[in-house]
Order: sequence, then C-alpha cells, then structure tokens
Amino acid sequence: MILTVCLSPCTDITVELDSLNIGKVNIVKSKTLSYTGKALNVAIGVSRLGGESFATGFMYNENGYMFEQTLDREGVPFTFVWNKGRVRENYKFIDNKSMLTEVNEVGEAVNIQKQVELIQMVEDISRRSKVTLISGRLPKGVDSRYYTDLFNVVAPGTLKIADAEGARLHAALNAGVDLVKPNIDELESSLGKEFKDRSDMLQGCYELLDSGARMVLLSLGKDGAIITDGHKNYFCRSINVAVNSTVGAGDGMLAAAALMMEQGADMSEILRAGVAAGTATVTTFGKISFTKDKYDDILNSLYCEEI
Repeated sequence: MILTVCLSPCTDITVELDSLNIGKVNIVKSKTLSYTGKALNVAIGVSRLGGESFATGFMYNENGYMFEQTLDREGVPFTFVWNKGRVRENYKFIDNKSMLTEVNEVGEAVNIQKQVELIQMVEDISRRSKVTLISGRLPKGVDSRYYTDLFNVVAPGTLKIADAEGARLHAALNAGVDLVKPNIDELESSLGKEFKDRSDMLQGCYELLDSGARMVLLSLGKDGAIITDGHKNYFCRSINVAVNSTVGAGDGMLAAAALMMEQGADMSEILRAGVAAGTATVTTFGKISFTKDKYDDILNSLYCEEI
C-alpha cells in the first residue's frame, strides 16, 4: 500500500481563457472545479494505475465532504485529521498558449494538537504501507520542521518520498528519504543556485543526495526527467503531446514512480513510468490525474538512456 499525506488540500478552480488580459474584462471559455491537493492527486494516480493507495492529512469541516466524495469515486480509502474552517481555494488561469497563471490562498491555521494527531496517525498507518509520501505546502501555524517530525515516525522499512521545496525540502532531508522530486525551479530555489546545463543539474541533485536523499527524480517539464542515486544517472525524454494543462503533472509523475518503487523496480523503470504519467497528465484540461490508457500508450513510446 502507498500512504499519501496531504498537508494542505485545496479546491482547484481551473479557468480557460483565450488570453489573460490584466486590468481588463476576461471572458471564460470553460471552468472546472477539482477537489484536490498534491498528495491526494498521487493517491488517485496510484489507484488509476491499479495500485493500492490510502490518503490522510489535514481536512476542514465546511467543505471537506467534497474531497471525501472525490476519493470515494476514485476508490481511494482515507481518514483525515479534521479542522475548523474551509479548504483553501486555488485559481489557475490557462490561456490559449497553455500559459498558466496561479493565484493561491494560504488556508486555515492548524493548531498543535491537530499536528500531533496527524503525526500519530501517520505513525500508525505507515506500519501497513510499503511507501509513505508526504507533499505540499504547510497550513498557517505549522513550521517547516513538521516534515522532519512526520518522516521520523514513518515505520522502519517503509520507503519515504518527499515532494517539497525550500525549507520544507531541507526538513524532509534531515529525516532521510528514499526519493525527492523537485523540478528545475524548485531545485534552484531550494539550493539558491542557477543551473544552466545538465551537468549543473546533476550537481544540484548530488547536493540533495548528500543532504539525506537516496534518489533524486528531477522533472524537466516537457523535456522529460532525470533520476540519479549518485552512482548512476538516467535521462528519459518525453514525447510531444498536445499540452492542455500542466496542473498535476508532477503528482502524476510521483504516482507512477511510487508504484514502481513499491514493486522494487530499478531506477530506469521508475523514471520511465514517472515521465509517462506526467506526460499523460498534461494532455487533460482541468483534471487532476491521467487515464490508464493514455499512460500505457505513452509508456510504450519511451526509453531511458544512462548519462
């Protein structure tokens, strides 16, 4: 089982426009609401690939039932630590060039008692999981060191995956993790450096390995991804697809990668599956995951090369 821990669920309101004109009236072509969160997206992606996932994390009283209904439809079991207030809303504006503009709320505060409750819940449920993934922003009132606290209680022998940046990423690394998945922007912001070529990128990945990661899966967007454990490095180029939205692509990548890790796959297969799922996700508009058929089609077209 793959346990996913969502620290900051959100309602994604994805709006498609011909163009986003600041300071002017804009006409909406289509609008989609998704009840989501990075770790919840991963849980759904695992389920769509035929794996067993379980979702937990923080949830909010006023509209949390919508998230439960979404997970029920996807066949993902769940249990949450409930808080007062409502889930934050994220607005994603996509123009006809697939340019994404985001406006994100911070969300309600979570008190220390609720934080302790989730730590205890993760400690318990991770005993039944082969992989535990923790991802996303933190709500108000929660320090970045909470990532360290959560990973420290994950059951021994369980593979640990972190999807975070900046102080949250470093906090996860302090606990030691099996995989981190930054994209280029996140890697640069987390390390305070600019990477101009593949050699620079690999050096950045090595820094994360030295800080406590066993593997780094670096997303290169439409160009594919790199995976490294410091001894071997692999690159997988994506294929050209019609990009409808980049929303959730990283979560799709992690869903497939986590499933491959659970199955004991080698690094090249983890990478290939991740690129296939991430690519499949961008072909959808206003959706939080991919279809298994699209994933399979893309996977069969990909290959990895050692670099």
